[in-house]
Amino acid sequence: MMNKITAIIPTFNEEVNIRGAIESVNWCDEIIVVDSFSKDRTVEIVKSFPRVRLLEHEYEHSAAQKNWTIPQATYPWIFLLDADERPTPELIEEIKAVVRSGTSYSGFWIYRRNNFMGKRINYSGWQSDKVIRLFKRNDCRYQNKHVHAEIEAKGEIGALKQKLIHYTYKDLTSYLDKADRYTTWGALDRVDKFETSHRHIGLPYLFFKPLVRFLRHYFWRLGMLDGTHGFVVSALSAYNVFIRAVKIWRLQHGEKIEDPFKK
Repeated sequence: MMNKITAIIPTFNEEVNIRGAIESVNWCDEIIVVDSFSKDRTVEIVKSFPRVRLLEHEYEHSAAQKNWTIPQATYPWIFLLDADERPTPELIEEIKAVVRSGTSYSGFWIYRRNNFMGKRINYSGWQSDKVIRLFKRNDCRYQNKHVHAEIEAKGEIGALKQKLIHYTYKDLTSYLDKADRYTTWGALDRVDKFETSHRHIGLPYLFFKPLVRFLRHYFWRLGMLDGTHGFVVSALSAYNVFIRAVKIWRLQHGEKIEDPFKK
């Protein structure tokens, strides 16, 4: 029992990815898909896998969805997988070995190998991309943030050597839709902190913050070595920072910007 693992896959409109995601965690002792009332064929596909537990829950934000699901896992270890991620065979064997070892760590960082627009991205600020995806059910919960929430653990966090493959791009329309959601969530996470510290966004912030992001990703983080893809990754990262800043600026001026999932 102590060596068993529950895989959790959060979904919303993931009909393109969900079958492959489920098949990639068939080695786990339990598989839970928690769906935010998808409007495509995601649920239909999930139901075609008899051993998968399907949970449906209204979406508040990513961290809240995961925190609602974690206590419902049967087994003491959680392997959390986004639908656009795949564990390599080497990572699967490493996870099994770590869980069997009786480790005292509460969880483990896993580095990701990102693929974007059909190409593996080796630099562009993504070379150090890592997430905590293997953790003990009773030791860990996600931070209460709309976006980019990470695990808060009772004990120490280790790191695995093998990587997750992350297919971060489906098509441009989907990417821009996701960017709209994430910049809104990011703005909602930050606006209260800005108000508390009496900081107000103006021209210097709107101009320099995106510029610094582009320069950091393209030059300092070696995006130039990823060719055209590296330039696009760096430029889109700067674009996201700019749009998020504009949304904070508008929120500070009283404009209502709704959470995309609550429209």
